[in-house]
Amino acid sequence: MKKLVLLVFSALLAACQSTTLPTAPTKSLNGEVFYLQRIALPATAILTVSLQDVSLADAPAAILDQQSGPIKGQVPLPFKLSYDQSQVKPGHRYAVSARIEVDGQLMFITTEQHSVQLDGNDPQPLKIRVNAAR
Repeated sequence: MKKLVLLVFSALLAACQSTTLPTAPTKSLNGEVFYLQRIALPATAILTVSLQDVSLADAPAAILDQQSGPIKGQVPLPFKLSYDQSQVKPGHRYAVSARIEVDGQLMFITTEQHSVQLDGNDPQPLKIRVNAAR
């Protein structure tokens, strides 16, 4: 009996492993975040860059991808955002935004919308300017 149960589970496992669902191609946006002030960032600075669906004016933007972490070096600060092509909806608007925080306090943020089409024709690297928050 144990052999029969083991055989059935083995067959089910083999069937699951051989059946793979097709996945939508993952695409990416490469870019750089910069600011014009001639100051160095502290070692505790955190950069967050987001790719968002900004189609709905009365609702929070849906985040397709977000990169966040400590800053290594000084501007320009490189980033790479990936997204699933199946998440891109016809007629929707998409944008990239960035912010730099130091010890939980906002230091720089995007003040202009950086629209992207997500059709494979966006210029890369994207140049995302952030401005002082104070």
